[in-house]
Amino acid sequence: MGVVGDVWQSGAVTRYTPRRAARVLLVDQADRLLLFRGFDPAQPQGGRWWFTPGGGLDPGETYADGAARELAEETGLRLPVAEFGEPVHADVIEFSFDGVSYRQEQRFFLVRVAAHEVDTTGFSEVERGSVDGYRWWSAEELRSTAERCYPPDLPAVLTRALTDVPATAGGAPC
Repeated sequence: MGVVGDVWQSGAVTRYTPRRAARVLLVDQADRLLLFRGFDPAQPQGGRWWFTPGGGLDPGETYADGAARELAEETGLRLPVAEFGEPVHADVIEFSFDGVSYRQEQRFFLVRVAAHEVDTTGFSEVERGSVDGYRWWSAEELRSTAERCYPPDLPAVLTRALTDVPATAGGAPC
């Protein structure tokens, strides 16, 4: 990976590593969203936050391929790539994790399931060392929580995904 660019922040120049990522809005029949809770292992004092399943794409991987792979690795739910449909949200974020600053282009896919028992045995070593929990959240819980969630506009992203995408799109019930 090369350097995306330099950004002026508080008098210092930060070099960002470019990254493409696929994220999954995994929603159960009660319209609850699965989120993981984690922290930055390089800065554990920075607190914890909630985030959707997903991660960086492998070389040559499409966003949908990456979403399917990441969902299987992180939750144990294996679905054909065709079940993911088109992304329901896209954005670009800049963040630091484990001592590296990233500029990440990411796409979110909506996947609906009747229910799913999360299986994290496919976590990578980094995930095992930085993710300490998960839970299913309602849209109202997301809107009213004081806890950090990413992306910061996650309640709006979820609401748009649930209202703009037909209920049958993006995945089949388990």
